[in-house]
Amino acid sequence: METIKYSDFAKLEMRIGKIVHVEKVPTADKLYKVQIDIGRENTIQTVTSLVDYYTQEELLEKIVVVLVNLEPAKMRGELSQCMLLCAETEDASKSILLTPEKEIELGTKIV
Repeated sequence: METIKYSDFAKLEMRIGKIVHVEKVPTADKLYKVQIDIGRENTIQTVTSLVDYYTQEELLEKIVVVLVNLEPAKMRGELSQCMLLCAETEDASKSILLTPEKEIELGTKIV
């Protein structure tokens, strides 16, 4: 395992968000396009490969941990502006979203 300095970790901006919209990416079997409220005036979008692990209904309204300062990228023609944080087994047979233990305001920074 490679180690990093705290200054590298401090560059990551992670916040609490709420999934407010989920739809399948029409050009991909395993991708969802997800809108996330992070407690600001607008939502941010991610494209995530959670189709094998969650239904759209299971994702909708879920409170999640979001890496919000990831460089935007295009996936199958869709803009991905952030990343949902998950724990995943080595064989990828299970993947679960990280969620806060207790209720807290959307947009709260993870430190």
